[in-house]
Amino acid sequence: MQPNFWIWLVILNFWRVGFTVDEDPGENLPAELREILDKLLDGKYIEGTVEGLEYFRNNSASKYYADMLRYLHSKGSSLHSLQNAFSNYFREIVLQPRRLAADLQQMKISTFLLSTKYFYGGKIIEIAFITIDFGHIKNQIMQIPGGNRSLFETSWQKCLPLISSSQCLELLIMALRLSSAIYLQPEMIVNMPKDLQEETFKNITTVFKELYDKMTARTQRAIYEWMRQSLQQSYKPPGESGIESWITAENLWFLGRYIVHLPLEEIQKISLNEIRLFINYDNATKQLDSVYDITPATARAFQERIDASGFDMANTSTVYRLGLLVCFFDNVQELDAGEARSLLHQMIKCSRLKGFQVAVRKLKSKLLELVLKNQTLNETLDSISDAIAGLSFIQLESLSPQAVRGAISVLRTVSGWTKSQMIILADKFIGDSKQLSLFNISQLGELVLGVSADVFYSTSADDLAQAVKGTLSDHAAKLSAAQQLAVVTKIVETKDISSVLDLLNGSFLKELPLSSLLRAKNYNITQLVHKELRRSQALFLYNIVSDGKPANETISFGELVKGLTCEQIQSLDNATFLAVAELLENNLDLLSPHQLNCLAWKYQQKMPKSMPPLLLTTLPFALLENAAQSICRPLLLSLGKAKLHLIIPDSRKRNKVIRKALQCLNYTLRDEYDVDILGRMICNLSPQIIKTNISLKALTEAFMQIRSCRNLSNDQKREVRNKIRKYYGNPTVWQPELIQDLGPLVTLLSKEDLIILAEKFPDILLQLALDVEGMVVFQDFLAVVFDALKRTSGNDKPSSSTPDCSGVRVPSFDHILKLADANSYWSIQELNCMSTQTFIKGVELLGALKSFNMEQLTALKDKAKMAWGPVRSWKKYQVVALGRIALALNESEIKELELVSIDTITALSQQTEWTPMQARSILEGFLQDSGLTVDAMKGWDLVGSGSLLCAMNAHEINSLSVATYSAAAARIGEISCKVEILQGLLKKARNGFGNVEDWRNFNLQEVGTIAAGMSKEEIRILNEDLMPYFQPAAIAALPSEVFKEFSPKQLASLGPENAAVVTESQKAVLSPKQISSLQAALDGAGLIEMLPTAFPVKDSSTVCGENFVLLWAACTMVYFIA
Repeated sequence: MQPNFWIWLVILNFWRVGFTVDEDPGENLPAELREILDKLLDGKYIEGTVEGLEYFRNNSASKYYADMLRYLHSKGSSLHSLQNAFSNYFREIVLQPRRLAADLQQMKISTFLLSTKYFYGGKIIEIAFITIDFGHIKNQIMQIPGGNRSLFETSWQKCLPLISSSQCLELLIMALRLSSAIYLQPEMIVNMPKDLQEETFKNITTVFKELYDKMTARTQRAIYEWMRQSLQQSYKPPGESGIESWITAENLWFLGRYIVHLPLEEIQKISLNEIRLFINYDNATKQLDSVYDITPATARAFQERIDASGFDMANTSTVYRLGLLVCFFDNVQELDAGEARSLLHQMIKCSRLKGFQVAVRKLKSKLLELVLKNQTLNETLDSISDAIAGLSFIQLESLSPQAVRGAISVLRTVSGWTKSQMIILADKFIGDSKQLSLFNISQLGELVLGVSADVFYSTSADDLAQAVKGTLSDHAAKLSAAQQLAVVTKIVETKDISSVLDLLNGSFLKELPLSSLLRAKNYNITQLVHKELRRSQALFLYNIVSDGKPANETISFGELVKGLTCEQIQSLDNATFLAVAELLENNLDLLSPHQLNCLAWKYQQKMPKSMPPLLLTTLPFALLENAAQSICRPLLLSLGKAKLHLIIPDSRKRNKVIRKALQCLNYTLRDEYDVDILGRMICNLSPQIIKTNISLKALTEAFMQIRSCRNLSNDQKREVRNKIRKYYGNPTVWQPELIQDLGPLVTLLSKEDLIILAEKFPDILLQLALDVEGMVVFQDFLAVVFDALKRTSGNDKPSSSTPDCSGVRVPSFDHILKLADANSYWSIQELNCMSTQTFIKGVELLGALKSFNMEQLTALKDKAKMAWGPVRSWKKYQVVALGRIALALNESEIKELELVSIDTITALSQQTEWTPMQARSILEGFLQDSGLTVDAMKGWDLVGSGSLLCAMNAHEINSLSVATYSAAAARIGEISCKVEILQGLLKKARNGFGNVEDWRNFNLQEVGTIAAGMSKEEIRILNEDLMPYFQPAAIAALPSEVFKEFSPKQLASLGPENAAVVTESQKAVLSPKQISSLQAALDGAGLIEMLPTAFPVKDSSTVCGENFVLLWAACTMVYFIA
């Protein structure tokens, strides 16, 4: 809106035009203009605005100035009151999408189409002294939960009956694309007309095909049924002797990806001539390449029909036409080696399938056997595509280094390698030289993950400096911390720290030790854009780069904001705070709970009306509890997008905040709009609310949202299960699409219901087991999955006819692949009877399973001995492959392991269930086999050892190099050991960073849990400003007799995150005054005493989230003046 407008507004408001009492103030206004004014006065602001824009597009309003004002005054209104009404309305529809939907719904169709034309068109309209930016309005509405839904659903309801009109068709297509069809429900499709004109039918189905992957499975199925009925209705058989099936080649092409929904009996009816026409059409290949959700049964039905049509399924020059059907090829026995190789190359695209990878892997294995019948693996390595990822350890070990180097351009592009496979291939590639160059690193691609930390350190710093910009950067997230630190250490040794900061990015920069960073005296702040930083790094860097620079310049550089202290926030003057407030609001996700709390107090002190509602939740709950009702929608919007456990660490306060938010909804989810705005908070609904307060209208969307909840309580799960059962009925009537849409929620069903589904849809349930692998699911689900596989696969006989295994069902590699976490149901006897070949193929999958008990792990360890020989002969990659199975090794067996490599130790240290004696044996084995003494260990040796360092004795800890400890301090600070070990490591921290009384916040943050080794004296002298920079794990690890030495002032300064982890035993030794201070920190009130000036707590009713952009600039009819 241009400033001149306000001058005119004042003039017009004071403009008095006389008229007699008997005179009708609106008699001189055209009827259409009078109707527009009446709509605005009646609160129909969108209608009035749009119709006004259209009216003044063709009419001059200059002669109606006075008459419009007189008419408004006669109705008890004015430009000023109308302006306020407009402002309130458009603020409300942004916060209440349901209101927008209702207003759009009651419009006549012509006005509705005009309104959506302005909305979706995003036009900027300039009339008289104002500008209306409809694009901005649309964007703001679509960013609000439910906003896009309101526009889509209203467009669908209004325009579906008129879909044949070009305007409505265009609107529906636009609404579908803008919403990605995520709001399209099966019941909406049911009402679609089945007799559309050909062009209309083609246009709308084109969009349905384009958005296929965004839709639920049930919506996809509903669209297929609608398309089928429409195509059947328009199909005209050629006569009695003609084809009977409506599925012509043309209709197959037209269905696109929806052909996967064709029933098997329909596929079998397709005319051979039509299927021949279809498969020979060029676009059919592209179509079949995109059927990612096809099932094996459907694929084989198509193959059979295509084969019967005369298509040569084994012809290497035409097999590509089958697209993803090749993933389920069923005539392997008819192929020769060359044809098998060709088919393997076509199967590279099978990784795009949404499921059934076990079947694909099995087929690749069969084809690979054919290829290798008459050639050695060394000869064919570069010509067998990604099937090489299925090679066993024995096969990989048989490769010559020359063959690996010759095929490296193929090997580097293959996805799906396991860690052990990458170790074998990397070792073969590097050879005995143990040297890498920049070129070698780039050649390796993802296989670089198999390179040992020591080899990285032996590589030249210049080559590594180049590699961290390319190949190493691409795969940094998957490198172990030991590998990353070895790379960083080598680079730091040869370059100044500023150059290192410029060079490193991502996780490599986060591994840069604080001890190295401390050498930096100044730094060019612009180099920190888009850099990831640890909080200790950010705290140090913020200090050195902020000196003499405006706060808004420093804060604007990404993760540097992690280093902003409470004192620095409080020191901002009003003008500076206004300048940085928006920058901080945009980076709330980077701030710690303590920083958020401090920022909230600053807002409360300086700009309470502008405080983001999310920050208000970090203050004492009373402020939120007593806030005005107007905070409700802004609060819901904020909390629905937030990860609440990161904002409000204390579960009791978090539950209070959630209850306050739910109070805004009257503790009820009325419809899908309430589900939209609730967002992530749906995972926090109480069992009682789930049971009684979710309406039927909201349920479908609620289920879709609850699918993403990973930490539901058992009580919540029980109520969700009951709700699903009540809403969808008995599973005997369920369709496979419903199971696919419910996804992980299916695992919540009762055992009886799961058995019904397993009998009806065993393949779908087995696929679901793979989809939820690693998630916490009910044991009933895993038991049913295990039994389902047993029924579908029959009783497999043992490979060796030992007496103990007679009649025992034996695990096969296929079983292991399909069962995922349900593998934990194999009995000890069944595991003992497993063939060694199956064990070798499945060891890494079995070793990753967290639910095996020690007896099962022992059986698998014994199987490893049978497969690989005595423990002393095991190689590095084999030890790495064991995973949790290694936990079954006793101390004497551990001593026999070859533990020369820190990479082996890194793999073993990932297990957290070692006994102290086992951990000690591993540590001793590493020192003995590597020939290292403790004082000669490098930083990455300490980092790779992880929690195994807790097995060190006092003498060994004392022998650690200070420089080595300092290089690994941040990672060592993540382990949790007995207090005696922490005290010993703290001595190294004092040697590296100085005495505790001289520590800065970044020192305390860097040492992590080691700070729990502080003495009582050190605790007493700590400045309260340092308290928030303890890491939570360090606070929780402090012995109670040491913890009680904190003063009330120190406890009040802990910050919400640290206060939330204080243990019951620690609380038990505190005085009432200390408890009160701890509670203040927990509530977010601990900073009040620390603030530099007297701090008045404003009336919480002023904190109402009113800082919103006015979305509709058209505030009054004067906007329409031309």
